[in-house]
Amino acid sequence: MSVQELHIFDEPPAGVAPDWSIPQHWESFNSDDHGRWRDLVEQQSIGLQGLASEAFLDGLVTLKLASDGIPNYREFNRHFKAATGWEVIAVPGVIPNEPFFRHLSERRFPVANFLRQHSSLDYNDEPDMFHDVFGHLPMFVDRTFGDFMAAYGRAGLRAEKRGHSDLLGRLYLHTVEFGLIREGDGLRAYGAGLLSSIAETVHAVTGPDVRKLKFDLGRMMRTDYLFDQFQPTYFVIESFAALLEDMETTRLGDLYDRLQDLAPFAPGEADPDDVEFEVTAS
Repeated sequence: MSVQELHIFDEPPAGVAPDWSIPQHWESFNSDDHGRWRDLVEQQSIGLQGLASEAFLDGLVTLKLASDGIPNYREFNRHFKAATGWEVIAVPGVIPNEPFFRHLSERRFPVANFLRQHSSLDYNDEPDMFHDVFGHLPMFVDRTFGDFMAAYGRAGLRAEKRGHSDLLGRLYLHTVEFGLIREGDGLRAYGAGLLSSIAETVHAVTGPDVRKLKFDLGRMMRTDYLFDQFQPTYFVIESFAALLEDMETTRLGDLYDRLQDLAPFAPGEADPDDVEFEVTAS
């Protein structure tokens, strides 16, 4: 499929505002679309029990995503902002770094205005409405996670000016999309790329041959990732408070300078300094 077919844009398509927002056109979704949405949310919500983080599961309860079919963003925002301090804006797909970072820094989360055309939960070619709304938004009910996302947006604007957004992009993929968190004596998923795919969530949380490394900003920024396969390596945080603290206290400019001339690690590649995550037996 071409880049345009995959809703990936370098320039705003027709009908898109300068900030890359676009009408959701909620009225264009038919009963089949709403039914498919309810089926996706119901199946995924059941399947994630015991695999997703408590913060995500609590967020699902708060946001009630399946109650009326596809959320009407205009109405949904009233409830979402009251619960999280954030708003959503519809966008045509994957947008450039600068507007994406700016929206995050101002506590707006860009979400797609299109829904996948099949009922598979295992894999979708691109981030669609189900990935963005179901996978991401429940996490924002945790205010600390929301603060991290806003801090990430501010850092992204600075990184874009310095030409280091690729390093920060890897951090996003290994946390916001594919992150795991320690809960009790085990681990759970909090990344949206996992939470919108039952199969990869099971792979990441329970897979015996999957590498799980302790959180390390520099290691994440050097680690490439896969777009069309399950990740061979995942990173585990101790808490969202610790994630936010590292984001806010690390001198990111110094870290970029240290990493910019180092080759990235290939997906699954080991390093002698890696610290493996170990599940403590109960």
